[in-house]
Amino acid sequence: MTLLVVTPDYASHAVPMMTIAGSWIRRGQRVVVATGPAMAPLVRQAGMEYTELIMSRGSNAGVIRTKSAQDAEAHSLEQFFEATREGMVETLRFQAEQRATDLLWRPMQVARRTARIVESHHPDQILIDHLAFASSIGLRAIDVPWADVVLGHPTAMPVGDETYGVPSAWPPELHPSSMDLDALRATGRGVTEAFTSAYNETLTRLAPGAKPVDNAFGQHGDLVLYNYPRELHGPIREARLPRHAFLGSAVRQETADPDVLAWLKRPDTRPLVVISFGTFLSARRDVLAKIASSLKRVDARVAIAIGSATPDELGDIPSDWLVRSTLPQVTLLERADLLVTHGGNNSITEALTFGVPMLVMPFSTDQFDGAAAVERSLAGVALDPNSSPRSLISGTVRGLLRNPPKSPAAIGERLRREPGPEIAYAASSTLPPITRTLPVADAPAPARTAVPTR
Repeated sequence: MTLLVVTPDYASHAVPMMTIAGSWIRRGQRVVVATGPAMAPLVRQAGMEYTELIMSRGSNAGVIRTKSAQDAEAHSLEQFFEATREGMVETLRFQAEQRATDLLWRPMQVARRTARIVESHHPDQILIDHLAFASSIGLRAIDVPWADVVLGHPTAMPVGDETYGVPSAWPPELHPSSMDLDALRATGRGVTEAFTSAYNETLTRLAPGAKPVDNAFGQHGDLVLYNYPRELHGPIREARLPRHAFLGSAVRQETADPDVLAWLKRPDTRPLVVISFGTFLSARRDVLAKIASSLKRVDARVAIAIGSATPDELGDIPSDWLVRSTLPQVTLLERADLLVTHGGNNSITEALTFGVPMLVMPFSTDQFDGAAAVERSLAGVALDPNSSPRSLISGTVRGLLRNPPKSPAAIGERLRREPGPEIAYAASSTLPPITRTLPVADAPAPARTAVPTR
């Protein structure tokens, strides 16, 4: 059996996709990963076959460094980070305005390449990152079944009257005004219309007889796999979902880091706090510096991932802290008492897998929905990363360490008992067989350039 995995070459997407595909590898099956060159070494290291599929101008195989990016991409990244400093509505509006193009970068080329990968590798099953929209056009054009994998919060694939990019829930500390929310929804609806039009235009060029989609952001294959715990998802929304399975989490395997293991083995009875804003938002070093200053007021041992920042930019850091550009997050979470996070879905699901409570400080996209779900499930607390004073941050951390919520432990026990990759393997066995492919049309590709803003 051959599994084809289609994913953007962002570590936060490609790594969990390959983690899920590990269930096929462990059964001795062939896995082909279609992604950008930045992820090729990791693909081969995982025992999978690499095939090139470039679906964006940028990539992120590790820490975001705006100064090393191409000029246009660096400018867009700087605009994004500036928006995060202005506030959550400004950030979401900026991201929404970019989506009409950045998620359909060179769609005709990407769609054609995806179709030809299927035709050349003859997969029995296909898993595609839901955000690989141009690739989904290619799969529709050749009329093959596939499963979408939603790696972010489930609202990343809107259902019903939801608008892509507009949170369906907000933590109390971060709820915008009704006027701002109405304006954001209006922007989101306009972007959805433009994006869907571009999606259908490309689909029609490739397969003139194909049925257009009503909402490109909400389009999906024959099965949807949510990398998310069912415990955090409301039953009312679940009733509106297409055919699906909740994976819970896809916890990656990490290479042992002797220095980190040695640090963990030091005699220290204080609670362990891990601070990580992922590979992307660690660029907000001002917020990292504020959190670091706040944690100095707490009697705890601290591990902090500082991304592209230098320790000096974070102020006077205690000598016994573990300070690294990147950290083996899974290794640390197995022993942690608290995670301070931006609320990326990978971080939330990994923390819950090990029963770790969270202080969530969201900036963008689905992080607000994630933070709201954490609070709703009593798994942690959400605060505004920009406006929260140091005293509030340190006080919240002390409270979570002194009286840790009980729900993370219960959720974690279930997630460890039922690994997400195994659920994905079982659910994917119900996909219809791939029996044929259709040729793609040779209509000329529309000129389109875009800059990713992830």
